[in-house]
Amino acid sequence: MQEHDKLLRFEQLILPHLGAAYNLARWLTGNDQDAQDMVQEAYLRAFQFFKGFRGGDSRVWLLTIVRNTCYTWLQQQRGDELTIPFQEELHDVGGEDLNPEALHLRRINQQKIRDALEALPVEFREVMILRELEELSYREISTIAQVPLGTVMSRLARARKRLQRYLADHMNEEE
Repeated sequence: MQEHDKLLRFEQLILPHLGAAYNLARWLTGNDQDAQDMVQEAYLRAFQFFKGFRGGDSRVWLLTIVRNTCYTWLQQQRGDELTIPFQEELHDVGGEDLNPEALHLRRINQQKIRDALEALPVEFREVMILRELEELSYREISTIAQVPLGTVMSRLARARKRLQRYLADHMNEEE
């Protein structure tokens, strides 16, 4: 494959998944700058090894690279620290039709969910993000996380149970 053809094919197959790559990296690293660095590193690796891409789901292929890049970085930078703080400014909910009180309650609920996700161990957080935010299948998550399908299902079940427990406990604290 000529270099120009390789570049065009890479742009067509891999670049459209930049948002998903950043989303996963953001949740795994815990901040914007590190996520940007990890996505940049992952895209460099993806381009370098693109000749080895044999077709299939380019999104899963790329997210596997992003995940591995993030885990390598986490091991080097943070050692055994697997729970990563997540401090993101709340996004504008875009609901002009809601009154200020409803908007405030929505923001509080979004923050509670973010806090609950942040409290999950990274291996649980990643399967939740891939399943619920990126809407990947169990099989795709299994490929990305390099674990058996049963492990994906188990981690999702445990993550959902922990989220439920976390949210219930924190709702009780406010009453």
